[in-house]
This record gives sequence, C-alpha cells and structure tokens, in this order.
Amino acid sequence: MSGGPAGRGQGSKQPWGGVRPFSIKTKLGALVVVSVLITTGLSVIAVHTKTELRFITVFSMIATLLITQFVAHSLTAPLDDMNAVARSISHGDYTRRVRESRRDELGDLAQTINVMADELEAQDSQRKELVANVSHELRTPIAGLRAVLENIVDGVTRADPETMRTALKQTERLGRLVETLLDLSRLDNGVVPLKKRRFEVWPYLSGVLKEANMVASARANMASGSGSHTRTDVHLHLDVSPPELVAHADPERIHQVVANLIDNAVKHSPPHGRVTVRAREGSEPESLELEVLDEGPGIPRTEWHRVFERFNRGSVNRPHGPGSDGGTGLGLAIARWAVDLHGGRIGVAESERGCRILITLPGPSSLPS
Repeated sequence: MSGGPAGRGQGSKQPWGGVRPFSIKTKLGALVVVSVLITTGLSVIAVHTKTELRFITVFSMIATLLITQFVAHSLTAPLDDMNAVARSISHGDYTRRVRESRRDELGDLAQTINVMADELEAQDSQRKELVANVSHELRTPIAGLRAVLENIVDGVTRADPETMRTALKQTERLGRLVETLLDLSRLDNGVVPLKKRRFEVWPYLSGVLKEANMVASARANMASGSGSHTRTDVHLHLDVSPPELVAHADPERIHQVVANLIDNAVKHSPPHGRVTVRAREGSEPESLELEVLDEGPGIPRTEWHRVFERFNRGSVNRPHGPGSDGGTGLGLAIARWAVDLHGGRIGVAESERGCRILITLPGPSSLPS
C-alpha cells in the first residue's frame, strides 16, 4: 500500500528536475540583495539631495523591515497550514490536505505531508474494512451452528452422530476463520500463507453447495436479516467435467470464493431460479477454471470494473426474490482477495443470460510460494 502513494509523491516532488528557481535560499538571497540596493539607493539620493544620514538610515530600516516581513509571512503561512493539518492527523482526521501551490522546499514538504495523509487514510480505511470483512465471514458458520443447536434443543432433530458431525464441521470452520485473522494481519506486508494441497473438485464443490443450502435454510428459519441470502427457492446445480477433475489450491480460500459467489448469485436470482457452479480443467496441469452463473438481471458492462470493489452493491436497487437483501458489498471483494492470493484471475464474463463470474486458478508450478 505504501508503494503506491509514496511512489507518486516522490515522483512529483521535484517537477523542476532538481532545480528550484524559487527556493527558500534564493528568496533569502534576494532579500539581502534588495535590502542592500535600497540602502545604497537611499544613500545616493541623500548625497545628491544633501539629506541627513539619520533620515536615510530610518527610511532604509523601515523599507528593509517591510520587505522582510513580507518574505517572512510567505514562509511562515504555509508552515502554519502544515501544523494545522498535522494536528488534525494526530486527532484521527485524515481528510485535510496542505495546499501545494508553492515551487520551493515548502511545496515539497506539503506534498510529502499529503502523501503521508493519503497513506494513513488508506490504512485507516483498510482497518475498518477488515473488521467488516471478518464480521461478514463469521456469520455463515455461526448461523449454521446456531441452527443445528436450536433444532436439537427444540427437539426437531436428534443429537445423533450425523447431526453432531454437522455441528462439528461448522465449529471447525469457525475456528479456521478465526485463524485467518492472523493471516489477514500480514496483508500489509504481503505475507499470507496458502495451505495448498491436491483435492478432488467434485466432492469438494458438492460439500460447498450442500453447506450453502443448509445455511440458507437455517437463515430462513431464523429470519435473521444478517445481510446474507435467505433464499430457499433457488436451485443450486453443480457441473464438473471430467468427474475425476483435481485441483491444487488452498481449499479454505477457495471455499471463501465459491461460497461468496453463490451467496451473491442467489440473492440476485429470480424466484425459483437456478445457479450453476461449473468446473473445468485449465490450460496447465491441475489448474482450474470455475464459473458461477445465475439467471438474474446481470451486470451492466459499464459496472464490470467496479464489481469487486469493497462495499459496492451494484446498480440493482431491489432484490429479485423473496428473502433476498442488499448484502454488505463485501462478498465479491473477499472472493477477489482469495483469488489474488493464488495468483489467479477473477472477473465478469460474457453471458447470454444473468451474470457469469469466471475464475482461473493456476497449477502448482505457477502458484506463489
């Protein structure tokens, strides 16, 4: 993050190629020269007009003081502005900036302070978004675990091994998500470990879809309004070819990708619509191409570049089915983050109907270590 703004600031610090015709040293030198010229001129005038030396001295001092005051004000005024901006930054207000209208060292300092404010503002925004991301991701396993336990308490289901295995699976997923907090804290340094392994795609994605259906039903029963979909009328379809397809990636990160894309697709599906998760072999060994397609209104091409921005909910004002809602605008941003960690690509692709999100994950030979 610091490489972007800082690099731009450093590149614009010296627009004059290292030569400052209006530097502070030049201005101070000009002040001395002007003072000497004024004194000399008044002395010449005094000689020709036979004016007493004391009057010349007084006039010379007054003129020099006025010029010095003018130059001093031009130097101290921007310092006062910088001081006010720095005080605001120290109080947590990163919106104020210093005017960059000067062409001297103070102008360079103003640019540096503004770059620093930009970086601090970006870091503060990332911190707030991190809290929102974590809250968004923790909802799913908590809702699923709560639904299982409530069913047991209410006598709807028995505490048999299968039910308890479901609860255990949600608890384990919750624990893994908490562990990702440590990984997310390393994002600024670009150090986020990937626990890559080889896995079969069909049973893996089948489990993801099954969990999505289970959580949707649980939310619908609780009517929690947590920001994720509560649609139970949308059919989830899995298409993997060949059936023995394998991939090499971090299953937990890919779970984040697929789960968030399904959640987004279901929310924008028409009543009794269909969401298809399609997996195909990529161009490299054990590489993977994933697609998530829905039958909703689709995304205008003009919005494609903004789809994966954080807090972007798209241009659709209302949900398209019972139980859907606007969401938090974080799911697709999280999906892009997880795909980027793998060195892959994610984006909106052409589709005859609805929205089609295409993901390309590289093979183990090209994955980042």
